[in-house]
Amino acid sequence: MKQELIIKETHRGLRYQDGVLTDVLAAGRYEIPREIRLPFYRRPKVEITLVDIRERDLTIKGQEILTADKVAIRVSIIVQFRVTDPRAAVLAVANYEERLYSDVQLAARRSLASMKLEEILTNRNRLSEDILADVKEIATTYGVSILRADVKDLVFPGNLQEIMNRVLTAERLSQAQLVEARTKAETQRIEAQTKIEAVRMEAEATAQARTAIAQAEAEATRIQTEAEIQALREREQAATAYSSHPALLRLQELATLRDLSKTAKARIYIGFEKHQIAETQSQ
Repeated sequence: MKQELIIKETHRGLRYQDGVLTDVLAAGRYEIPREIRLPFYRRPKVEITLVDIRERDLTIKGQEILTADKVAIRVSIIVQFRVTDPRAAVLAVANYEERLYSDVQLAARRSLASMKLEEILTNRNRLSEDILADVKEIATTYGVSILRADVKDLVFPGNLQEIMNRVLTAERLSQAQLVEARTKAETQRIEAQTKIEAVRMEAEATAQARTAIAQAEAEATRIQTEAEIQALREREQAATAYSSHPALLRLQELATLRDLSKTAKARIYIGFEKHQIAETQSQ
């Protein structure tokens, strides 16, 4: 006759034969032969012990511990762990959960004994880090892996609790004032930056306007200069034409006389010698 045993994924099985651990069984279905005792034959006795390998929590409650400055506080710690080596968890220690409990308890005492109250109030993470660093390596020797260790509660003496509340209130007020000061400083910085940007844009606009005016004036001067040069060229061309063709000059003179004749006050001197003009002017 055989007996069947099913091991789930959440567990592992330690197979003992006549009290000797022979194998670690994974999840599955197994047959366990019944022990038979006959005068000339004895079947070995097989036993299977199940070990839970799921992640679990272990809470160390209300440990009263003295700090480095002799202040008694009560601390509760929660540890998350799992069994990674079922063989070691069963063979290395009598009870791995009780051993883990005592290891964490001693680690917390060692850590808190080296810390002053002020440091505990301002840096609670250090206690958790110290416990994890102290216990993690030891726990592997009996097949347990520590996933995390956190301080769940810290309880102080009554008068100290009141002082701590005042300190926390002062810290919150200080933080609020700091946020207000930072907000005010940021607002002033933005306003100053806005003014600087406005002055810069105004200066750029003025510079651009001055540049446009200078360019316009330069363009006007260039056009005027080109017009004067063109007029001089035309005069030069006219003078050349008059020199080459005196008749053209005579025609120009006649046209000028015609235009002057249209003006009543115009005076025209024709054929007078220079000395006669000078005598007339002296009289």
